[in-house]
Amino acid sequence: MALHITGDTAADDLLTNNPLALLVGMLLDQQVPMETAFAGPLKIEQRTGAADAAAIASMDPDAFLEAFTQTPAVHRFPGSMATRVQTLCQTLVDEWGGDASALWTSGDPDGREVLTRLKKLPGFGEQKAKIFLALLGKQYGFTGAGWREASAPYGEENAYRSVADIVSPESLTKVREHKKAMKAAAKAAKE
Repeated sequence: MALHITGDTAADDLLTNNPLALLVGMLLDQQVPMETAFAGPLKIEQRTGAADAAAIASMDPDAFLEAFTQTPAVHRFPGSMATRVQTLCQTLVDEWGGDASALWTSGDPDGREVLTRLKKLPGFGEQKAKIFLALLGKQYGFTGAGWREASAPYGEENAYRSVADIVSPESLTKVREHKKAMKAAAKAAKE
């Protein structure tokens, strides 16, 4: 399956073919547009030459930060996000042999187990873990039992809630509309 998240063929190809890139894109997906977040792994690879967890984890933190701050920046908050990416990569090296895909392939886990594994990663809370699990199930070929239930509500069919549902420019528009409506509802609830 080919992912179509960023609108940039090279960035989407990296996300499709490199599980670490997809995981890092999800980590970066906060307080920036989705396309910016998921284009981040390609910028990191182009600027550092690194596309695997061990190489990124072992990089000099100052050099890695410099790669994040080059224009255009990888993220709106380059300092904290560069640290988070290296911490995530070190966790993958220490606990998963550097293989991001082991999170959803090692031991033939079901959806609930993958969710548990994701929530243990630095930078992955409940919501981010559920969205990523839905992305794995909807677009990345993960078929573990119960993945839709474990990722609820993001695993619902024909929903446009998150990056898990972006397969075209039209679906991106629908996801943006959903997020805008959710923010408006949250704001109205506070008033």
